[in-house]
Amino acid sequence: MRNNPRHILVIKLGALGDFIQALGPMAAIRDHHKDAKITLLTTKPFEKFAIDCGYFDHIQIDTRPKLLQIGELLKLKTFFKNGKFDRVYDLQNNDRTNFYFKLFPFPKPEWVGTAKGASHRNISPERTAGHAFDGHVQTLGLAGIAGIKPDPLAWMETDISAFPLHKPFVLLVPGCAPERPEKRWPADKYGRLAVMLAQSGYQPVLIGTKSDKDATSEIAKSCPEALDLTAQTSLNQIATLARAAAGAIGNDTGPMHLIGATGCPSLVLFSQHSNPVKHAPKGENVNVLQRNNLKDLKSEEILDAFTPRQTPQLKTATKH
Repeated sequence: MRNNPRHILVIKLGALGDFIQALGPMAAIRDHHKDAKITLLTTKPFEKFAIDCGYFDHIQIDTRPKLLQIGELLKLKTFFKNGKFDRVYDLQNNDRTNFYFKLFPFPKPEWVGTAKGASHRNISPERTAGHAFDGHVQTLGLAGIAGIKPDPLAWMETDISAFPLHKPFVLLVPGCAPERPEKRWPADKYGRLAVMLAQSGYQPVLIGTKSDKDATSEIAKSCPEALDLTAQTSLNQIATLARAAAGAIGNDTGPMHLIGATGCPSLVLFSQHSNPVKHAPKGENVNVLQRNNLKDLKSEEILDAFTPRQTPQLKTATKH
């Protein structure tokens, strides 16, 4: 084991929630190797994250080449060779990155991860028994890195003055991946919740992508007091909104990982199709509400479980 590796590669390819969970471990790697040159191998959607966080000296974009894309694989192999990496921290730990280990020339660098042949190999079943963040903590511990905490994303700060916000406001995140409709609490129920929040003195603020427009439009129609910011917010703006919000309520989706990490009081809704023990956002004020079928979840239950940091009296008298 090298005591002072000079050229380090960190691998983290996605997705959004997983990348956010890896930011704390990335910060710990940077702190542990203050004088090393650290490169991140990631995918294009996370390039700006990687630049803005300041934990890396260089960002390399991985196009995720398929086995038949020989030219792209050779480019990747050349990158591994020319990087002269002393150590690799694999925060992806899947079949692809295990294959990347094989692409490295001999002698292999020290490898912290799950690849067969790794110098610091974590094959403990506990790594995947719980949250990905906790698995990273366990794996990095094999390389002597301790004191790892979730990243509160303080570096994600930007201007939100153009948005007509009225404090206190609550972020509502009614979307999720289009191919996972079973993870969505119904839009009509979000609409009723938005009305109840508005009656209680909160401005509901709707966050989502273009694919969530049907849901957010239905909510906005039900609650004219809601501010619809669908497809209008960058990730940095979402983080900034979260720090200013009284709280947030949303489905099991990437933006809730971002919001929860900032310390914003967050209530995340889970169905039976996802395990919060493994997949809930990390943060100081994250709570989970789970039902086998999210259609069975009532607005009153959500308001009872929601603890915002600004305190107009929540009204739960109206039944839906």
